[in-house]
Amino acid sequence: MPADRPRWSRPPRPPQPARSPRLARVARVARWVALVAVTGLLGLALLGFLRDGPLRGLIGPDRPARSTDAVRLGPEPGQSVSAYLAGLPARLPPPGGPEVPALVQFAESLDAPSVSRLVAGARLASAVFRVPLPRVQTALRFQPLSPVDLPDPAAAEARRLALGQAAAAREAESAARRLTGRSAEVARYEAGALDASAPCRCVLAVLVVGDRTALETVAARPGVRAVDAAPADTPVTAVALAPLLPEQTNTAAPVPDDGPVPGG
Repeated sequence: MPADRPRWSRPPRPPQPARSPRLARVARVARWVALVAVTGLLGLALLGFLRDGPLRGLIGPDRPARSTDAVRLGPEPGQSVSAYLAGLPARLPPPGGPEVPALVQFAESLDAPSVSRLVAGARLASAVFRVPLPRVQTALRFQPLSPVDLPDPAAAEARRLALGQAAAAREAESAARRLTGRSAEVARYEAGALDASAPCRCVLAVLVVGDRTALETVAARPGVRAVDAAPADTPVTAVALAPLLPEQTNTAAPVPDDGPVPGG
């Protein structure tokens, strides 16, 4: 029989130098970076597919994301009152433009019937109630105004404001039970004033919706101090109200809080 042929085998590999722990860690990090990069690319590809396919119109440029920031209506803290008032006409919507929300601020707090007359021609959305008290910081109470079905539009608006005032009174009563000291005394006084049987001159400002003509008409009426309009396409739910106080004549700064509280 022929002699067995010699079997060839792979020559042994020369010994590899031991890898340092630091190099091993670097290698592991590099592998993770590569994995994350590949995953990100796959995610972008999937997003592009969904945007151009099943979800077209829900994400991407066809439906830009909306900002969650509210539109402030009213002066900035510490702002000059004269500068704020001078800049308001430029914020009105253009002639023939759509209706926009606007903060109507009064020279002094008014009762509901007076407010309904001053804002006639615009639609009421909400009201800011504040019980005036010399040299006492009373609360601003923001109340949405529910629809009221009455044949007389002015009477309907006055009724809506009266219902908002009653809600503000309940809010003040709740605060009086929850608070202590001077804050509770102020809240009790506010609750009594807002719940009075006679109309309370407690409406500091209102949020209305109207076009340029309606807002200019409102702004020209005696007793209206300012009309601050929001940009077009701003919903009434996306505004933050910060009305001027009658006492704020120079700057929008905190008013004194060192006066006595009746009944306190």
